[in-house]
Formats: sequence, structure tokens, C-alpha cells
Amino acid sequence: MLTIDNLHQAYGGSHILRGLSFEVKTGEVTTLLGRNGVGKTTLLKSLMGLVRTKQGSINFDGKDITHLPPHQRVKAGIGYVPQGREIFPRLTVEENLLMGLATMPGSTAIPQRIFDMFPVLKQMMHRRGGDLSGGQQQQLAIGRALAMGPKLLILDEPTEGIQPSIIKDIERAIRMLAATGEMAILLVEQYYDFARSLADQYIVMERGEIIARGAGADMDRDGVRERLAV
Repeated sequence: MLTIDNLHQAYGGSHILRGLSFEVKTGEVTTLLGRNGVGKTTLLKSLMGLVRTKQGSINFDGKDITHLPPHQRVKAGIGYVPQGREIFPRLTVEENLLMGLATMPGSTAIPQRIFDMFPVLKQMMHRRGGDLSGGQQQQLAIGRALAMGPKLLILDEPTEGIQPSIIKDIERAIRMLAATGEMAILLVEQYYDFARSLADQYIVMERGEIIARGAGADMDRDGVRERLAV
């Protein structure tokens, strides 16, 4: 579904991403791990077109999207849950979810499966997003990205600042989405146990480069946890 080939990114004189190449397959969770500052969020901004690609190519669903603007990438079927959630705090839960349908016809309803995965959103439809807890806001951000039925779901550190009970709900939702075989999932995460529990494939970054990759089932044996230690 997603193929990155020899991707380079730089800010000013700083070379942030250095020749990244990998694939994200439909029906699988590809987990990207690395310490703070290794370039993970810069990679996601490149994938979404929020920063211009310096060198290399990004192919999505068989098409070159390297130079497409962000809204066209979303329309093509990429759902993005940014780090820090970035919901609209003054809009209601319902209005936030409807924002996820911006690329769809005006009569499109919010998919029921969002409420099946996160029942609390149904209960709080008319509450403002800013009044929700951090965990509930994360569920809302994921629901907003899922509203238009993406072919690729990108999640940037969804467990950050979230209480353990909500982490379990998010883990269950991601596993359910992968099991449908309808989408590819790219999960960027620092919480090792969460990443290991979901990963079909893993990638480890350091200083803008991929230093390890393999099957999710081999993460313990491959010493991935030790690579993430400060």
C-alpha cells in the first residue's frame, strides 16, 4: 500500500532523514520505533506532504504521491493521527468526527464502527472536544481519521500521556482494524510493549536512518528493547 524509496529530508543545513526505504502492507501493522529526535515525526510529515521531500519517492496505492499536497493525500485515502491529537477543542465530538468526512459527499454519515470501537464517543457526541480527557481525545482523533475509511492509517505515538485503560482500548481497536484486511497501518511508538503486541513488522530508526527491521514476533530476540534504551 505504501512504498518509501531512498527518502531524504533536511531542514536548513541539518540532514534529518537519510535514505529511508521500506514498505507498509495492507492488513498488517508496521511499527516504527526510535528514541526522541531520530526523525520519526519528520518522516510522517513527509508522508503527509506537510514538508517537501528533499529526495526520494513516496508511492501510495500504486501511485506516486511524492509531490502531492496534503489534502490530495487525504483524499487518496491516508488517515493521519498526529502526535498530541490536535483535535478541535471548541468543536463538539460530533463536529470533530464530521471534519474527518471533509473529503466525502455531504450526506455521508459517521461510520458506526467508530462507535463500536469507542463507545464513549457516542455518549459524548455533544460535548466539546476540549472537555474530554486525554485518552478520550485520543480516541476522538483516531475516530476522526477513520471516518472517511482510509486505506492507510498513520498513528504518531497514540499512547503518549494516555491512561493504561485507554491504551488497552486503543490496542484492541488497532488490532481489530488490521484484522479486517481493509487497510495498512503505520504505527510510530516509543512504548515498547504496546508496539511489540501489535507489530507484524518493525522498523527501528536512529539518527535519521533505519538500523534494524524484521518480523514483530522477533522483536525480543532481536534486542529491539535494548536499542531503544537511553
